[in-house]
Amino acid sequence: MLYGSLRERSYSRFLTFEGQRLLEAFGAEVRVFHANGLPLPNDAPDDHPKVQELREAMLWSEGQVWTSPERHGAMSAVMKSQIDWIPLPGGAIRPTQGRTLALMQVSGGSQSFNALNQMRILGRWMRMVTIPNQSSVAKAFQEFDEAGRMKPSSFYDRVVDVMEELVKFTLVNRGVSNYLTSRYSERKEAATKLEERVGLKAI
Repeated sequence: MLYGSLRERSYSRFLTFEGQRLLEAFGAEVRVFHANGLPLPNDAPDDHPKVQELREAMLWSEGQVWTSPERHGAMSAVMKSQIDWIPLPGGAIRPTQGRTLALMQVSGGSQSFNALNQMRILGRWMRMVTIPNQSSVAKAFQEFDEAGRMKPSSFYDRVVDVMEELVKFTLVNRGVSNYLTSRYSERKEAATKLEERVGLKAI
């Protein structure tokens, strides 16, 4: 699970924790990545401890949840920085390909879907199975109590729906993601490289 704010009272973090509680209630094992100390993309080597922690979590996961506040009509810089540290190819391993993805956002004002739409584009670009349902919590400062727990509301009900759907899609996707994301063009390219390596033309 990734969230996009480092504020002390971060509503995207509170929403992420609500999702974590629900996923654990559904039987999932959950890890939340905290971006504190993560450098800006390309401002540190790839072996930076926080970068390695993030990338190892990507490889460990079967499904993911991204939660961002909306700032200036877009996802936050903290959220985008985390995603930008995740490479599409990692040698022969793709850290995100075939994994399921659920998206949530919080807004300080009226309900919006700008951050969700941007993250959905990124999920598709990173070859993730992004589930249809999503959560957008408007006026988030009204939806959480002093302890950071979400109040009962239709917004909370939607969060339950999204987490439940993520679990279902992840279970359906388990064991078949490699088949679903296998591409003819990539198989053709791999076959050509193999033929070049084992070909007998040079003998």
